[in-house]
Amino acid sequence: MDSANSEALPVPVKLVVAGGFGVGKTTFIGSCSEIAPLRTEEILTTASVGTDDLTGIRTKTTTTVAADFGRLTFNYSQQSVVLYLFGTPGQRRFWPLWTELTLGSIGAVVLADVRRLDDCFEAIEFFEKRGIAFVVAINVFADAHPYERDELRGALALRPGVPLVFCDARDRPSVVTTLIRLVEHVHAATRRGLFPSIKLLGDPR
Repeated sequence: MDSANSEALPVPVKLVVAGGFGVGKTTFIGSCSEIAPLRTEEILTTASVGTDDLTGIRTKTTTTVAADFGRLTFNYSQQSVVLYLFGTPGQRRFWPLWTELTLGSIGAVVLADVRRLDDCFEAIEFFEKRGIAFVVAINVFADAHPYERDELRGALALRPGVPLVFCDARDRPSVVTTLIRLVEHVHAATRRGLFPSIKLLGDPR
């Protein structure tokens, strides 16, 4: 084994997990994080009545008010990669935080619920406008209609090349597969590959 490679430090990469209110972002990060995830959840109160749309998620009792955070390490392209995952708050009144949370990120997962598909349109537009590579991950709920991939791509008006995947935010292997798909997408979308061509965390360039 090459000693230089064996002693190489892991490559840090910042990713964002975004989407509408109650779509499963906190669960997604918690399912794969190798550390105890940081959560900023608060109990839903009557103050949210008329503000937060609970259609399809009547059993939801908490909400993220700042950000979720988790970490996942794995090997990719013969390098050790550390993903730092930042989950955005879903309610519209907290969306101004998104700009700060996405600073330094190289990609995003837009989590979607087919029962409330309209909720992810603005997230898709957000990343498109900023030129941040993203994948759309359909979080599969048991009571959701099983739409075909092409139907969903058409409904979301996804540009060619934007990956659309199905996942279960409660299942670690499913979540990890989704994140690897995002890393592959970012890698393919950059001219020289992921690591030599993007600005990574801590890179002063």
